[in-house]
Amino acid sequence: MKKPNQLRAHLLNGLPELAKNPDRLLIFIDEGRMVNTAANGLSFEYRYTLNIIITDFAEDLAGVAVLLFAWIRQHQSELMTNLAKATDGVKFVADILDNRKVDLSITLPLTERVIAKEQGGQVMIDYPPEPSYTRPTEVQNVQIIDAKNNTVLGEFPTGMPEEKWMLEMPLVDIRG
Repeated sequence: MKKPNQLRAHLLNGLPELAKNPDRLLIFIDEGRMVNTAANGLSFEYRYTLNIIITDFAEDLAGVAVLLFAWIRQHQSELMTNLAKATDGVKFVADILDNRKVDLSITLPLTERVIAKEQGGQVMIDYPPEPSYTRPTEVQNVQIIDAKNNTVLGEFPTGMPEEKWMLEMPLVDIRG
């Protein structure tokens, strides 16, 4: 599985508070399934709930949400584009520790395709790119700023202008 580590790196890169204390970011996989319908031989799909736990978080939770949705838009876009999945896809629980800190648990359903090709007595595995909505312009780093005190809460890569989107569906050759 690739997505848990990709999302972990995205959050650590985007949230300076977590980058200084990466042990406060915990990631677990719950309710995992491996689904193979035999339609494409040994290829299959991981389906699981990712549980992200951030302990002793003292920044605005909106910064975490913006970073998370920026990642989802690239790696699991149907959680934003499919209304049924968007409504119930990303869930969170926050334990308020004091007036400044929370322990935060975020869960989201993820899938990952694994292509397994049999070739000459070997099985080659690969993770194809996900279909994703992208912008048709250059990537830029965007900062998330707290308007009250001008503090940088985080940053993430994106493109402009925001109103223009394209769905990219990568083609995968499943022939042996």
